[in-house]
Amino acid sequence: MAILSASFIFAETDLDEAFFRLDGLIAQAAETTPGFLGKENWVSTDGSIKNAIYYWEDQAALKAFSSHPLHVEAKAQYEKWYGGFHVVISEVVKSYGDGALAHVTPNNLPARRPKTP
Repeated sequence: MAILSASFIFAETDLDEAFFRLDGLIAQAAETTPGFLGKENWVSTDGSIKNAIYYWEDQAALKAFSSHPLHVEAKAQYEKWYGGFHVVISEVVKSYGDGALAHVTPNNLPARRPKTP
């Protein structure tokens, strides 16, 4: 199984009620798409750029979400809400940690707890 991540990097401009309604529905659509594994959000230090990272079980799951009617509707209106965007689709080839943080990707190392001060 090859886990995929889809990073949606964007700059918000004029968010309105329609955006928030559609954004909530799209999040729900993603979470109910078979093969959805999880989501994380990151914000740049100055707050001007955001990144929503979605994790998918495989290409079929990602394609199912990207072609969902609500997602297609939002993509058609992006210029109303965003000052620009960039999408990066990546295959997770390795993930690891010390086991102290839960994550949707597998931990490829034996779990161990970090030292406490």
